Amino acid sequence: MRGEMLMVFTYDVSQSKRRRKVAGLLEAAATRVQYSVFEARMSRPRADALAQRIAAHLDRGDSLRVYAIGADGLSRSRVYGDAVPFEPQEGYWLA
Repeated sequence: MRGEMLMVFTYDVSQSKRRRKVAGLLEAAATRVQYSVFEARMSRPRADALAQRIAAHLDRGDSLRVYAIGADGLSRSRVYGDAVPFEPQEGYWLA
């Protein structure tokens, strides 16, 4: 979709209850690629809204980082090993 970028969300939350809440919000909107790292294709406003919902659950010492990767950055990015590939721009087909 036009205006969408690959957004990378990564968090560090110390308390288990808050960490589960943050993970749940991200699982509903993105693909988990590592324990506390998620990727999703979305617009900047949608990513900002998700980040604000997550930030409401952060406490002192917790953090959330959001990285926007445009087409140029995505074409230069690589995945190695058994990692989940980047989320395809076309979406998914289920058979």
